[in-house]
Amino acid sequence: MASDPLFLLAALACLIVLGILILGVGSFGKGGEFNRRNANKIMRWRIGAQFVAVLLILLFVFLRGGN
Repeated sequence: MASDPLFLLAALACLIVLGILILGVGSFGKGGEFNRRNANKIMRWRIGAQFVAVLLILLFVFLRGGN
Protein backbone atom coordinates (compact mmCIF):
# COMPACT_ATOMS: atom_id res chain seq x y z
CA MET A 1 0.00 0.00 0.00
CA ALA A 2 2.87 2.41 0.70
CA SER A 3 3.99 2.14 -2.92
CA ASP A 4 0.54 3.03 -4.29
CA PRO A 5 0.71 6.52 -5.85
CA LEU A 6 -2.91 7.31 -4.96
CA PHE A 7 -2.26 6.43 -1.31
CA LEU A 8 0.85 8.62 -1.29
CA LEU A 9 -1.11 11.49 -2.82
CA ALA A 10 -3.86 11.15 -0.20
CA ALA A 11 -1.26 11.00 2.59
CA LEU A 12 0.47 14.10 1.22
CA ALA A 13 -2.86 15.93 1.12
CA CYS A 14 -3.42 15.01 4.78
CA LEU A 15 0.03 16.32 5.70
CA ILE A 16 -0.71 19.58 3.88
CA VAL A 17 -3.93 19.93 5.87
CA LEU A 18 -1.98 19.31 9.07
CA GLY A 19 0.59 21.96 8.10
CA ILE A 20 -2.10 24.55 7.38
CA LEU A 21 -3.82 23.68 10.67
CA ILE A 22 -0.58 24.12 12.62
CA LEU A 23 0.02 27.46 10.89
CA GLY A 24 -3.47 28.65 11.79
CA VAL A 25 -3.32 27.53 15.41
CA GLY A 26 0.16 29.00 15.79
CA SER A 27 -0.86 32.37 14.39
CA PHE A 28 -4.00 32.37 16.55
CA GLY A 29 -1.96 31.62 19.64
CA LYS A 30 0.54 34.34 18.90
CA GLY A 31 -2.07 36.90 17.86
CA GLY A 32 -0.95 40.19 16.42
CA GLU A 33 -1.28 41.80 13.03
CA PHE A 34 -0.52 38.65 11.02
CA ASN A 35 -3.39 36.80 12.70
CA ARG A 36 -5.84 39.66 12.18
CA ARG A 37 -4.88 39.93 8.53
CA ASN A 38 -4.73 36.24 7.62
CA ALA A 39 -6.83 34.14 10.04
CA ASN A 40 -9.85 33.92 7.76
CA LYS A 41 -7.71 33.21 4.70
CA ILE A 42 -5.83 30.42 6.49
CA MET A 43 -9.15 28.87 7.56
CA ARG A 44 -10.43 28.92 3.97
CA TRP A 45 -7.21 27.32 2.72
CA ARG A 46 -7.54 24.59 5.37
CA ILE A 47 -11.14 23.84 4.46
CA GLY A 48 -10.26 23.63 0.76
CA ALA A 49 -7.27 21.38 1.38
CA GLN A 50 -9.34 19.22 3.73
CA PHE A 51 -12.01 18.85 1.04
CA VAL A 52 -9.40 17.69 -1.47
CA ALA A 53 -7.88 15.29 1.06
CA VAL A 54 -11.26 13.72 1.85
CA LEU A 55 -12.01 13.33 -1.87
CA LEU A 56 -8.67 11.62 -2.41
CA ILE A 57 -9.26 9.28 0.52
CA LEU A 58 -12.72 8.39 -0.79
CA LEU A 59 -11.31 7.83 -4.27
CA PHE A 60 -8.61 5.57 -2.84
CA VAL A 61 -11.17 3.53 -0.89
CA PHE A 62 -13.48 3.31 -3.91
CA LEU A 63 -10.77 2.23 -6.37
CA ARG A 64 -8.60 0.12 -4.11
CA GLY A 65 -11.20 -1.09 -1.59
CA GLY A 66 -11.45 -4.76 -0.84
CA ASN A 67 -14.30 -7.07 -1.72
